[in-house]
Amino acid sequence: MKSINEIANKIELLVLDVDGVLTDGRIVYCSDGSDMKFFNVLDGMGLSLMAKANIPVAFMSAKSSSVIKRRAQSCNVKIVLEDVSDKGKAIEDLSKGMNISLDKIAFVGDDLVDIRAMKKVGFPIAVANAALETKQKALYITEKSGGFGAVREVCEIILKAKGLWNELVKDF
Repeated sequence: MKSINEIANKIELLVLDVDGVLTDGRIVYCSDGSDMKFFNVLDGMGLSLMAKANIPVAFMSAKSSSVIKRRAQSCNVKIVLEDVSDKGKAIEDLSKGMNISLDKIAFVGDDLVDIRAMKKVGFPIAVANAALETKQKALYITEKSGGFGAVREVCEIILKAKGLWNELVKDF
């Protein structure tokens, strides 16, 4: 079996579930009908470094929210897929559309709706606080929980495996 480093080195696209991965899973509904989500600044830096390394990232959510689009824009994430009912099919469509083979895609999930996508990709990842069934489908389980640096952890794994990390952070 290949090591996590060998698998991460092949990754050409990182796809992230939103609620429970990019956020801590809380959704706050405001009286004006809007919603709030809680994101982590460490994850944002990881995503910005992925963009700087020209490794595309996609957000994929079963829900739709203007907050997701704002977070994507602030982190230089160009692909946002919302209202996705079948994440397995969506990951296949994304793979074909971007001409990136499924084995070169990493997907990070936390709940049952993410399992179909995880089964399709070369690097299925679950966050530390994911559902048991989701963790069982993962090749890697993050040390950090969703919304608390798990995405940054995954970004670092990929960038370090590709030998890009030191160059990206040398000016900080």
